Amino acid sequence: KEFARDPRFQGTRKIVDELNKAIGPEKRQAAIANANVEFDHNDDMQHNAELYLGAANVLCLVLSMSDKDDEIESICSALEMVYRAEREAIIISYQDVGAALVPLLLRLLDRCEVGRNVLAEATIEHISRILLHMTRISELRVPLANHPGLFTVLERVATLPLSVENRVLRMRLLANLANSDGNKETIFERSSLLESIMKVATLDKSDNAREYAAAVLMDLASHPANQIEMAKIDKVLGTFVKLAIVEGKVETREYAVSGLQNLAFEKQNRRQLVTYGSGVVIEALKKTTSMDANDKTRRRSAGALTNLACDETADLMGKHAGLLKTLAHVSISDQNADVQQRATLALTKLSNSITVKMSSWSNLLDALITASQCKVADGIVTAMFRVKTRAEENRASMVNHPRLLETLSRIVLDTQDTFDVKKSPAAYKDCENVTKAIAHLANDPLNHKTICNKHILAALVHGASLSSPAGAVTRDAAILAMERMAMDHSNRPMMARYPGMLVSIAKATEREMNEELNGVPKSSASGQPRLAKPLLMSLLVAM
Repeated sequence: KEFARDPRFQGTRKIVDELNKAIGPEKRQAAIANANVEFDHNDDMQHNAELYLGAANVLCLVLSMSDKDDEIESICSALEMVYRAEREAIIISYQDVGAALVPLLLRLLDRCEVGRNVLAEATIEHISRILLHMTRISELRVPLANHPGLFTVLERVATLPLSVENRVLRMRLLANLANSDGNKETIFERSSLLESIMKVATLDKSDNAREYAAAVLMDLASHPANQIEMAKIDKVLGTFVKLAIVEGKVETREYAVSGLQNLAFEKQNRRQLVTYGSGVVIEALKKTTSMDANDKTRRRSAGALTNLACDETADLMGKHAGLLKTLAHVSISDQNADVQQRATLALTKLSNSITVKMSSWSNLLDALITASQCKVADGIVTAMFRVKTRAEENRASMVNHPRLLETLSRIVLDTQDTFDVKKSPAAYKDCENVTKAIAHLANDPLNHKTICNKHILAALVHGASLSSPAGAVTRDAAILAMERMAMDHSNRPMMARYPGMLVSIAKATEREMNEELNGVPKSSASGQPRLAKPLLMSLLVAM
């Protein structure tokens, strides 16, 4: 009623009345021509009024009675115009006329496309745009997909000689439908439609058509009910890999990598993805993580590798040529902090599962040494050093690995002694992890001579000398490492004469004595026995 009385929409009311009263062919053609003039604009409010005043209803009626190709094209053109309206108006119109209009449009597409030597491209475009306007509304996507014949129309995109514009429109329409959870399983289960999507994704000459095809596959892969079966289809994985590596358009590569990330989320898929094509999925993700120009694609690629890393796949991934090295390099050199964090997370997740018995162990240690320079790791790389040194079987190889002891020393020495922990919480976490790692290495008597070198002694003196409360655990761990190294009597003279060693132990002795005087039964920071005084005495004797 509001629109019926509004003088701004007098022209719309007149056109609707003309269409209603146009009985003869000439009057009908004139009314349709006037509608194409009146409705051809980009005013959303005006299009809302057109739908509320019944323009779609009367055009649908006229269309159902028309049999001439040029007239059908003009009517479909006018319908496309009025459906440029806003969300609420389109929903109300669909509820009112959709049950009649959509099947009619699908029948017209069959008429235009099936058994014709020359396609009616203009009419096909108008109908595709009408349906596209409807699929923009999320609430209408499932009801639209339930219309018989719609998927048959959509899958013809891969076989008909449609124009580029119409192929892109059809893939956009399909992408909108696939973006609804209610449609993802239905679309995937229609094998002929899935085949058409993959054909467009890999072979279509249009960048935009391939982009929307990749978006459809990504959305299908995001649905838990599809993921296991989808990962079993080699052609799906091959399509994602090809798009991720060779596609020129940024969005298409991102969708392809996101699709792989979605499939990798399902635990049952991980080995399948890692072993497919002798590792081509891993190779594709390795390249996109390190080389893609788009931040989102690199981040999602590193995320996919994180998803794939588990006990079952760690050996295969660790042995994949250059993967560990690439993740370490990205963790310190990528320009995007999120990408650095994702790469570091992928590396440390692999680290959790790679053991000393695996052939990739040495490469892992190299990668962790490199990644230890990451500024946004938040302690997870150094935590790997601490975790790995806990295992007795790892210690001999770690203590003798090139640059590892020097790296541990550097991390401790880089820690600034400050009472404002908020300025560098990660640095204190790294320092604590590394000092504990040194103490774990010192647990093995066979390592005592090796770790008693200038690098480790410098680190332990620095760690034991931290004065802020945040450094309490590090101080205790440093004293513990010194005490274990001093069990080898031949180490004591060198330790006793190392600059700052006796001073740092003397300060620790004073702290322990104050704790004892105050009734603290053990070291409050770590609960370990008080070791500083006997350690100090043994080194003084050694001098």
